[in-house]
Amino acid sequence: MKNLKKKRLWRWVIALFALLLIIDFGVTLYFYKVACVRNDTPVSQVKSSSPNYSLVKKFDKLPKSTETITSDHLELKAWYVPATVRTDKTVIVVHGFRQNKSAMRQYGELFHELGYNVLMPDNRGAGDSEGKFITFGYHDKTDVIAWANYLTQKNPQSDLTLYGLSMGAATVMMASSEKALPSSVKNIIEDCGYTNAWDEIVYQAKSSYNLPAFPLVYSVSLESKIRQGWFFNEANATKALSKNTRPILLIHGDKDTYVPTKMVYENYQAVKSGTPKKLLIVKGATHARSFETDPKLYRKTIAQFMSTYNPISK
Repeated sequence: MKNLKKKRLWRWVIALFALLLIIDFGVTLYFYKVACVRNDTPVSQVKSSSPNYSLVKKFDKLPKSTETITSDHLELKAWYVPATVRTDKTVIVVHGFRQNKSAMRQYGELFHELGYNVLMPDNRGAGDSEGKFITFGYHDKTDVIAWANYLTQKNPQSDLTLYGLSMGAATVMMASSEKALPSSVKNIIEDCGYTNAWDEIVYQAKSSYNLPAFPLVYSVSLESKIRQGWFFNEANATKALSKNTRPILLIHGDKDTYVPTKMVYENYQAVKSGTPKKLLIVKGATHARSFETDPKLYRKTIAQFMSTYNPISK
């Protein structure tokens, strides 16, 4: 009788464990789709009520060409906007999570007005570029480097700046210490980037769904490793900054609850000793709204940083 009860108990335990695995598998696939699978739903744009809406309208009138490269067997597209006065100085403007290049028009116009050529890529898995997955900067950093090499090959005199917003910010930070990044890249500007994909996704799981890291984030990270070849903690901006030697400007809103403001302080402290760095915290700004919250301060800070580390020749 006792043996029979034990067998039944073990059957229940095994059945319960199997059920939990099935549930976790289903939930994992759902959240992997939410976080990592391409979704071409139209992205939000700058509202007509924004103080920067005029920049978008100006940008739309600028002459632009479509540039194409192949990176990691994917065809990637970008807008290229030449400066009004010919220059060898170009800013690569990298968009954020579930955005595309059109969402970055106010930033493109900002750098155009400062006198720079502007290249605005669609990340892999977004806009007009190929790709099935969102990679939180892990593979995107290779694509940014490919764009930098493309510009440098077209014009060996190029002096480049990498600018990124949110996931794009994390991407340019991750690219900063890569050996393949050409010496033509002179400086980096990041706005509201996270420390690493693991920390950001754990934070989002808790803040948006009230879910702990275990087991869900672990299993979604494993799914990423199986499908894309990387764990979430491998998309690490903070680690890259510890090796970065290029001047960097870090920007964040003090009311950011999507990528918490504390992350910018971790990234700022991580920058390799001796590397020029500057920190701008914009009061009252939520996620990716620093430019719209205080346009004058944002423009002034970027203009000063650019004039120091990638100046337009007079």
